[in-house]
Amino acid sequence: MRPIARLLAAVAALASLGAAKPEQEFGLPTYTGAYQPQNIDERGMWMVDDESERLTRDSRVLIRDEALNSYVRSVLCRAVGEDRCNGVRIYILRVPAFNASMSPNGTMRIYSGLLLRMRNEAELASVLGHEFAHFELRHSLEDFRRSRSSSDLLAWTAVLGSLAVTYGSGAGQSYGDFRISVYGALARFNRDQERAADIRGFGYMTAAQYRPSAAAEVWRSAMNETDATLNGRALRSKRYDGTPFFASHPTNLERADYLSALANRVPGGEYEGRDAYRTALAPWLDQFLEDQIKLNDFAGTEYLITRLGAEEWTAPLLLARAELYRLRANPRDLPSALEFYRQALALNADLPTAYRGMGLSLMRMDRQSEAAPSLSRYLELKPDALDAEMIRSLVASQ
Repeated sequence: MRPIARLLAAVAALASLGAAKPEQEFGLPTYTGAYQPQNIDERGMWMVDDESERLTRDSRVLIRDEALNSYVRSVLCRAVGEDRCNGVRIYILRVPAFNASMSPNGTMRIYSGLLLRMRNEAELASVLGHEFAHFELRHSLEDFRRSRSSSDLLAWTAVLGSLAVTYGSGAGQSYGDFRISVYGALARFNRDQERAADIRGFGYMTAAQYRPSAAAEVWRSAMNETDATLNGRALRSKRYDGTPFFASHPTNLERADYLSALANRVPGGEYEGRDAYRTALAPWLDQFLEDQIKLNDFAGTEYLITRLGAEEWTAPLLLARAELYRLRANPRDLPSALEFYRQALALNADLPTAYRGMGLSLMRMDRQSEAAPSLSRYLELKPDALDAEMIRSLVASQ
């Protein structure tokens, strides 16, 4: 889609919201309390969600760090308000993927890969607000009801179609066309829900005085990372200028465009919470970066690390970049890895992993005599490392 067409699409999306003033358009409704199941079907959904929550609570990938959980909850509560967030149970899972979700029973799951990709509170608040909006707008219940109704309709249409075919009317093709139209309507319904959650989430951000443009930046970054991954694997870049018929979400480009348009015309705050976010994530940053590197996505991870370091290169980010290059281990990668290790050590001279990586890189470059001091320093800083004996044997062989 050309830029002018994208602009017209964004304008059309805004026009569909009505002509209300911004303060009216994004005024949040009075919170009426958590929704409770009303019938046997809904109670069944709640039972499934409750069992899923128990499994999540006991999962080995659950991050139980009280400080991190408390901080993430504080961001949600600032975004949606104390009354809304009181009934939410947040579970942070160590999964290196960009995802979060919320169940009808009030369970919010946040993946560590999402936390790694956020640069500040404002970006995180935009995602958490979006997920909470799905919950408050009861989209899961709407999905359930519409899917059930559509399934019933398809079942009866199939019966009638089979009878018609039996008696020679040739209705089989008509049933096939009708089935496709029903599935397409379900997908369109889900896309409408996503847009509604985006708009409600944007309302949370503006009410909480977060910088509103942060919401669009999340989706632009997601597109750039996807493109980097595909380019790195010699695959064709995704198209973001059209929504497939059966897609359940708007394209990231559409989202970024209409959220940018909203941010340009709706007054909001300037709060980002950059320093607070970095402080909260610092104890886990090394681990989250290590998990990301293990995905074996060099180009996508390089984009992600570079984006995080665009405003300030810290020792953990430089160390992760060095490890990324060392592990790919093309001959041209090793000199780059050495430089990144040196830059990381210039900021923090007591990084054991940096000395280890530097020593191993030098050995791969057949510079064993230079490698020994780095590996020895690694052993001094981390004598009980799991690979200590192996590293000692490498040093002794020089």
